[in-house]
Amino acid sequence: MHVQDKVVVVTGGASGIGRALARRFAAEGARKVVVADLNEAGIAAVAKEIDGLAVATNVGIEDDVINLVQTTESQAGPIDLFCSNAGIAVHGDLENSNEEWQRVWDVNLMSHVYAARAVVPGMIKRGGGYLLNTASAAGLLSQIGSSTYSATKHAAVGFAEWLSITYGNRGIKVSLLCPQAVRTAMTAGLEGGGVAGVDGMMEPEELVDAVMETLAAERFLCLPHPQVLEYMQRKTGDYDRWLKGMRRLHEHYG
Repeated sequence: MHVQDKVVVVTGGASGIGRALARRFAAEGARKVVVADLNEAGIAAVAKEIDGLAVATNVGIEDDVINLVQTTESQAGPIDLFCSNAGIAVHGDLENSNEEWQRVWDVNLMSHVYAARAVVPGMIKRGGGYLLNTASAAGLLSQIGSSTYSATKHAAVGFAEWLSITYGNRGIKVSLLCPQAVRTAMTAGLEGGGVAGVDGMMEPEELVDAVMETLAAERFLCLPHPQVLEYMQRKTGDYDRWLKGMRRLHEHYG
């Protein structure tokens, strides 16, 4: 896919990866970029900068996502590319409360479900569409120091795989963005990006280069940090050895 003349929605668009995506899509000639976030001032600033549309949205609430899609369709037209990018991280092991688990679950997984429910049927009727879901390298590997982030990002990976399997022959293309450490609010305050920064901290604009290449090639997996593929291969090649290595990382970073 090339985004020129396309209608694109980006959640988590007020800052970080989402803002960088919105800016790049606009620069590439998208017909309209819709930026969604809880941060209304942030999305208003981004929308003004790129002549886009700002829609205040809590992606963890299905009615908000439905409203985002309906507002986009009424003011900009049918959605060609939906970037379900918003995510949150909560530190903790077994002590996280049920309320924390639910909040992270709703944003890191259910937001993707809500988006797919809202856009896939219409995309199929129109002959196709594209979903770009942001997970994390943690969803392919793990996240030391956060049980909620690791589990919900694994679930996001599984859901994206299911979408591609189920609707790939019906015109729905799916890409899954799985970066390691990126310089965003999520990594602020973590020296070197924490354990996710073992291969260096990436700027959001650099990550977007990888996204554009992935969309153009219509590949499923988008790995801005290419080392992640090697780590995945080690994991599946010898699970027990990989777990031992991750325990060593936990002793250092946990």
